[in-house]
Amino acid sequence: MCLGIPGKVVEIYEKHGTRMGKVDFGGIVKETCLSFVPEVEVGDYTIIHVGFAITQLDEEAALETLAEIRQMGLLEEELLADEDEHEDVLS
Repeated sequence: MCLGIPGKVVEIYEKHGTRMGKVDFGGIVKETCLSFVPEVEVGDYTIIHVGFAITQLDEEAALETLAEIRQMGLLEEELLADEDEHEDVLS
């Protein structure tokens, strides 16, 4: 299963000519590609799917969705799945 997970952008930078950022998923911080959402700023919430930010959303919706995903026990599973897929691409 590959869910889109909401997270808060805590840092934005450029890496190899690509807009990247650090995104906090309720205590788990991951590097993410932000190229598809150029309007996102530090402090904004976005949905991340397999390492890419795909849309911006408001804080209330993000926190509610994040809580539901965590309650279902899927947060860590999804974030680890994204990491494994990302590592496969880099290999």
